[in-house]
Amino acid sequence: MRRRTFLLLGTSLLAALVATATVRAQRGGMFRGSLEDPAIAYTKAPVHNAVADLNTRLAAGTVQLKSDGRSGYLQSALDALDIPVESQVLVFAPNSLQARRINQANPRALFFNDRVALGWVRDGEVIEVAAQDDSQGTVFYTLEQKAGAGTEAPQFKRGFICLGCHVAGDTLGVPGLLMFSTLAPPDASGYGRFVSMDHRTPLGERWGGWFVTGSTGAIAHHGNGAAGLDAGPRTDLRSVEGLFDADGYRSASSDIAALLVLSHQTHMTNLLTRIGWEARAADPALHPPFKTSGDEDVRVAQMMSGIASEVVDYLLFVDEVPLPAGIHGTSGFTERFSATGPRDKAGRSLHQLDLNRRLMKYPCSYLVYSPTFDALPPAAKAPVYRRMWEVLSGTERGERYRTLSREDRRAVVEILRDTKADLPAYFGGAIQ
Repeated sequence: MRRRTFLLLGTSLLAALVATATVRAQRGGMFRGSLEDPAIAYTKAPVHNAVADLNTRLAAGTVQLKSDGRSGYLQSALDALDIPVESQVLVFAPNSLQARRINQANPRALFFNDRVALGWVRDGEVIEVAAQDDSQGTVFYTLEQKAGAGTEAPQFKRGFICLGCHVAGDTLGVPGLLMFSTLAPPDASGYGRFVSMDHRTPLGERWGGWFVTGSTGAIAHHGNGAAGLDAGPRTDLRSVEGLFDADGYRSASSDIAALLVLSHQTHMTNLLTRIGWEARAADPALHPPFKTSGDEDVRVAQMMSGIASEVVDYLLFVDEVPLPAGIHGTSGFTERFSATGPRDKAGRSLHQLDLNRRLMKYPCSYLVYSPTFDALPPAAKAPVYRRMWEVLSGTERGERYRTLSREDRRAVVEILRDTKADLPAYFGGAIQ
């Protein structure tokens, strides 16, 4: 199939330009096709996500947004998108569309749920929202903060300027999420660096440029490096109260548990987008008049199997950095997050947090329930499920997989059997 060969060799101009500016090596594969591949059409195809749904309700008048003082539409938008205030995390490193307004006295507040991340900067022109679309990856929107600017109801407007940073090596070449730790130079003659954070990142490199509240146990991290705080390791900060003017902010927390969950979620969403896009870009039925051959089908299947292994390793927390005991949030995020999600007959959920030795009580990402996972093409979902079963059943004997105990693997399979409707029948097999 010639179409696929062309896409692999000829990246879009945007992706190529961003790749040249990437500051760190890739930790896995990345999509090298075009955002405007006919099977994807990122800027033109219909979208299906929580923000698009909200826009429909806003236009119909069934939902209204109300502006409130310096916070603007923030609380109203959080309520409409079902994003909990407890998820708030605060970053003072100036890395965003409104960077000039962000500093230690005016940190950017981020809020999130399983489908949407929302960024708010006090006195900013817009609220920024990143929605995980069923098939289009991360779709970016802005909401103007000017109340009463016209007679029409406020709407979230799709934004493409964000792609200048959000299509890069660290997003796996697809429109995705980024979460950086900003590390200062070791001395006056050196250069600072950005470390992309997920659950595999060494704990000692995390959270530079972020406030971190709660008890972080024995973690020595780079968070809370702000004026007004004691020098040296800054592991425990109960709240940010008194560190800056709180007018407009929803909470005095930047919860350690929320930070850990968000760092897992950013890379997981990017992985799911990437494998879905790879399957669509390789499908000849989506690129008429191109046709495939048996040999080409084999090569595509091998490619998808390799990508699926990368997705599953992350989905099952195979390379997760162990957490020390004593991690506790203070915002109520842990309790709220752990109470969500479908439960099996024994009352167990993949949303339950552990925080004493690892992030999740049961080592399988809750994003297995996401609309993005459910919408994966068969060429992507089938090898993901096959690889999940190889690892969870114990057929996979590699050294790296010994971190998953038989007890953990059995628990994950039992939860999935009770809660995942499209689980293949072979998940009913024996656990070795």
